[in-house]
Amino acid sequence: MATCYRHPDRETGVSCSSCDRPICTSCMTPTSVGMRCPECSRQTTKVRHLTAASAEPRVTIAIIVLCVIAFLGSGTFGIDGGGGSTLWSKGALAGWLVHDGDYWRLVTSGFLHSGLLHIGFNMYLLWILGQQLEVAIGSGRFAALYGTALLWGSFGALCQTTTTPVVGASGAVFGLMGATAIELHRRGYHPFSGGIGGLIVLNLAISFIPGFNIAFGGHIGGLVGGVLAALALHEAQRRRMPWLGYALCGLLAVAAVAGSIIVSGNLHDYSIN
Repeated sequence: MATCYRHPDRETGVSCSSCDRPICTSCMTPTSVGMRCPECSRQTTKVRHLTAASAEPRVTIAIIVLCVIAFLGSGTFGIDGGGGSTLWSKGALAGWLVHDGDYWRLVTSGFLHSGLLHIGFNMYLLWILGQQLEVAIGSGRFAALYGTALLWGSFGALCQTTTTPVVGASGAVFGLMGATAIELHRRGYHPFSGGIGGLIVLNLAISFIPGFNIAFGGHIGGLVGGVLAALALHEAQRRRMPWLGYALCGLLAVAAVAGSIIVSGNLHDYSIN
């Protein structure tokens, strides 16, 4: 159990919603974004809310644009299904090709989709989650978090299947879900009270429905990567060392790539993320 930073003899499970330092009941100041420590509660600087709309979610918009361009370039305009185009064959996540050195597929597969339904659902969730989370934590940290979740999603997908192509941004989107839950908890809100917890459970349950051809491994991997990245960024913020968050996300990304290379030689069944 952590102890209050102002009263080391008092144990507490609550942290300041601004600086993330542990605070006891004597040091808690209720605010609209959760409990704050005495120093942060006296600050007159503008507080960024998770639902603020004053900043432009540039990274989120850029990712959506790239996914749409890749979708149009792949020529997969049907409701479902895809493949066959040069862009698809060069960018889809295929375990045997990753094993042979096509490491870029760990990234490019996250921008390809297998039909209108696939890209539509992923881009809708990306916009809903991204525009809130990016404004709350900043574009730089959001980009680091998304990239980490994307690579962990690829790692999770390869843990499930390496014999057929896997595409989709859903692993990274699941990472955003996990990161949003962490951010809400850090600000003093219960994740399930805001609906994000239920969204995670519902989408994970759908991932395991037989016949849907969904790479549940990518979803789980992305969720784990997003949570770990969010915790790393928050720990860096708590220590007031911004560079540490990026460094830890970099290490998580390296771990995901290394794990992907190791498992890419295994043989599993067919899935589409």
